[in-house]
Amino acid sequence: MNSATLLTRRQQGSVCHNDMSEIKENGVEATSKNSSKEEDPKVRFKRLYKKAMEMGVSEEDFNKINAIKEIKEAVKSEKYGWVSKLRSVCLKFFILLLLLTSSVIAIFVFQWPVQNTTLVRLWFLFSGSEAGSERVEVCAVDAVDYMAEVFRPPTSCDFCRNVTLVEKLEHVSPEHFEKVYAYSSVPVVITDGTRNWTASKVFSYEFFKTLYSKGSPALQNVEENCQFFPYKTNFSSLEEVFDMDTDRALMKDGSRPWYIGWSNCDLSAANTLRTHYKRPYFLPPVAESSKTDWIFMGSPGYGAHMHIDAVEHPSWQAQITGTKLWTLEPPPECYFQCPKTVQVVVKPGEIIVLDTNRWYHSTLNVGTDISITIGSEYD
Repeated sequence: MNSATLLTRRQQGSVCHNDMSEIKENGVEATSKNSSKEEDPKVRFKRLYKKAMEMGVSEEDFNKINAIKEIKEAVKSEKYGWVSKLRSVCLKFFILLLLLTSSVIAIFVFQWPVQNTTLVRLWFLFSGSEAGSERVEVCAVDAVDYMAEVFRPPTSCDFCRNVTLVEKLEHVSPEHFEKVYAYSSVPVVITDGTRNWTASKVFSYEFFKTLYSKGSPALQNVEENCQFFPYKTNFSSLEEVFDMDTDRALMKDGSRPWYIGWSNCDLSAANTLRTHYKRPYFLPPVAESSKTDWIFMGSPGYGAHMHIDAVEHPSWQAQITGTKLWTLEPPPECYFQCPKTVQVVVKPGEIIVLDTNRWYHSTLNVGTDISITIGSEYD
């Protein structure tokens, strides 16, 4: 070991010894004076650096002193401490969010540790919704239909590219209808579609209330085997709908508007309904209507939200009473190729033909009369 190296180490040891002495002295002084504060690391560094330079210690050896390293770490921690704190907060938030998400999934999938309806009731309670809404909203959007919409494959935009309005026609031959409208997904309204039907003179809220009277086989069959659409109402079943008195149904008592729909899969009810309507005259001879009737009914001022149906075929819907505004939108992949919105008003006696599996659509009952619509799919 040469003399220069030995001198440097002795100098470093001297500085460290002096630094430790100062720390001890500061500790004693701090103990005796509770109000005093620790020396600022930057000030302490400058003081020690000045003393080291006076003693002839090189910067390289100065930076190797443990006390100097501690000071540098303290300054660095003070400068970038907020980054560590932010990282810690974000990590805790992520873990909390993960736990909450896992808990919700566990409740809805396994109904553990509570029933999923309990969670839904709490949601409606905190969101300020009306009591009883949870019974409806849990089933308002079927999970399978929702997933089918999310994973729906993109469709060709040819069906909507040139549609700027919904045509209204009359005296349409089955041949012309088949060639232009039946399977092209181009919407159309047939203004004389219900000619020779007696439905407009018979169908009413009271008529359906009698057809699906409480305890009847028709009502029981619908409740157990058919579909019911409460939309954004408080009704949880068709039975509840027909528990309304006529004044409530017609909003004569100042009640809120309502709108519901259901599929009829009861044979006896279907036979009664079909004595008052026929297969639309314009359908092609090869087309067969579904055995299931779809009925939609509601007061003015309400209707169905924007949605798309998970069905296999186009459908027709006959406006029996009331007036309905239809709003059509193409699927998202066609927003830049087709008109964004097309509207048409369907009046009593008219039939709208629409592929509800391709067109997003919403409805609104307008006018002053209760709206009653009946329809079916055709292949």
